[in-house]
Amino acid sequence: MKHPVVEAVERGDLDALVRLVDGLAASRDWPAIVDLRDRCRHALERGLQLWPAAEYAEYRLALDAPPAFAGPVVTETAGRFALGPLWEVAASTHSWAELGPHLPSGPTRALAAHERVMRGEDVQGDPTIDPAVLEIPLMLERWEPQYPVATYRSSQAEFPAPPAVDLRPWPDAVAGDAVDDSEGVEALVALALPWAEQSNGAVAAVAVRGDGGAAMAALATGPFAAGEISGADAMAWMAWTAASGGAYGRRRGGPLGRFAAWWALTMLGDLDWPAESADLAAACDRLVWHRWEPIGATHGWSASLAVTDPERGLGWALYAVDDARDESPQSPVTSHQPE
Repeated sequence: MKHPVVEAVERGDLDALVRLVDGLAASRDWPAIVDLRDRCRHALERGLQLWPAAEYAEYRLALDAPPAFAGPVVTETAGRFALGPLWEVAASTHSWAELGPHLPSGPTRALAAHERVMRGEDVQGDPTIDPAVLEIPLMLERWEPQYPVATYRSSQAEFPAPPAVDLRPWPDAVAGDAVDDSEGVEALVALALPWAEQSNGAVAAVAVRGDGGAAMAALATGPFAAGEISGADAMAWMAWTAASGGAYGRRRGGPLGRFAAWWALTMLGDLDWPAESADLAAACDRLVWHRWEPIGATHGWSASLAVTDPERGLGWALYAVDDARDESPQSPVTSHQPE
């Protein structure tokens, strides 16, 4: 009698292979999952399209297996169709002390380390982490927020947004005159660009002479509502936006979101990159931040922001929305997105 994995591979039975991965994970038979993954990969040479089962096997290894099995699957080419990048998945369930010794060298190793930073670890003392991958500290600075982080499970993932903001109508808004600040505008657009390029979203940004209200009015096509937020909350919103791919785009991951937030703050604060932490803290505190939305808009994803620099008399606004229009899972696992 043939082994169930061998039989499922020969039949090209994806559903059976996914069930086998689940059963092997429940029994914690990690070598068998590695074998299943390898057999599915080799089947490609015979024209059998079993890569979804292979990817799911690697996802479960990264998520649930001991570090000796989780670490080796965290490579640059793995997890293209998983719920999130495998370095984020593995780092969500393993400490750096556990995972670090088993990760291959390269960018994914550094990204996994930065994910542990997002979760509160200080890994500055590890010389094996390439500092050039992300030029941001390997610890959270005191002025930063506690960033929202992803939670991965066997068949779903949750990517919680920062706390909701009470938005109130902004009356008598007058659009400001646009000014040339390509660096600030591009940094804001970059936060949500995958929402437009890979999903159903729309992204736009503007810089104006005036305040954030004048910038919001320049982007809005009708009445809008806004609520002031702290600089720390603005960093959390920018990082959450940039970590996401929107409703259907590929998730970039928390550390890349944090990097994008640092970059945007540097550009809006008129600082040189890489900026000193103290200068960024001062800029974050000096700038005035708002969350805003057009009144009547009902989008599944919304991350529109407005910024005022009182000292320079400038305002910026980012309009970023996306909408999950239907359910069309592309893999054995599906993602839960915010409403």
